[in-house]
Amino acid sequence: MKRARVNEEIISGVLFALPAILGLLVFTIGPIIASLYFSFTYYDILSPPRWVGFGNYKEILTEDTYFGKALYNTAYYAFLSVPLQMIVALVMALLLNQKIRGLAFYRTVYYLPSLISGVAVAMLWLWILEPYYGLLNTFLRYFGINGPLWLGDPKWAKFSLILMTLWGGGSKMIIFLAGLQGIPQQLYEAAELDGANSWYKFWNVTWPMISPATFYNFVVGLIGSWQVFTSAYVMTQGGPRDSTLFYVLYLYKNAFEYFKMGYASALAWILFLIVLGFTLLIFKSSPAWVFYMGEMRR
Repeated sequence: MKRARVNEEIISGVLFALPAILGLLVFTIGPIIASLYFSFTYYDILSPPRWVGFGNYKEILTEDTYFGKALYNTAYYAFLSVPLQMIVALVMALLLNQKIRGLAFYRTVYYLPSLISGVAVAMLWLWILEPYYGLLNTFLRYFGINGPLWLGDPKWAKFSLILMTLWGGGSKMIIFLAGLQGIPQQLYEAAELDGANSWYKFWNVTWPMISPATFYNFVVGLIGSWQVFTSAYVMTQGGPRDSTLFYVLYLYKNAFEYFKMGYASALAWILFLIVLGFTLLIFKSSPAWVFYMGEMRR
């Protein structure tokens, strides 16, 4: 009787989980396997896939000049935007961790921009960065400064998109804020008894204690930065002069504008290996700079 009840519970559990399992198989694992197969084929949607082996990968790595541009643009964006986002988010979290009046209101205000969709944010920043009538250059003219063309200038276009990402750092701020509020107050009291100043307390107490939050934000931010697409697609279409031709935008153009699905699939798998490599590198280095309370107590 007991065994029959256990079997019944197992069947019920599987049936409840079945929609999620089918969704995972059909919409996630299935496309992953299909893209791996297509990456070894010439496939233009209109005709059946034709096996070319490593031909797509060879062309990408040895002949495609746009691949190098897209890789450079994305790497530039990733390695500049992620540290800046984390610094801004940490500063906001430190400010919003103070005991001041109206704290809930300020936290809400600083978090709200991260909830707005990518297209809406892009349209807003198109107006802000408009070189002649935009809000930012109009503000700079009050101080006698002639602002750049921003998105219209190849030297400033990538930085303009990086600047835009700083506005939506609320999600990282929340993670840092949670880490700050989890620090035991006794550690600060002990540091004060030793005569520690504010900088010493931050560097020797706050920073090590929020290293797990830093680690999480760093990994998630790096993965997300290599997948930047919406802002470039809506605001620049990869211009001017391919200065914002990011990797995923180039992948999208190959897949849905040139209908080179096999080639785009190969680009996707190269991107996967790049992101996987950086992620593994961060995880490998984490024991040297990430500290957990349980490990510290041991």
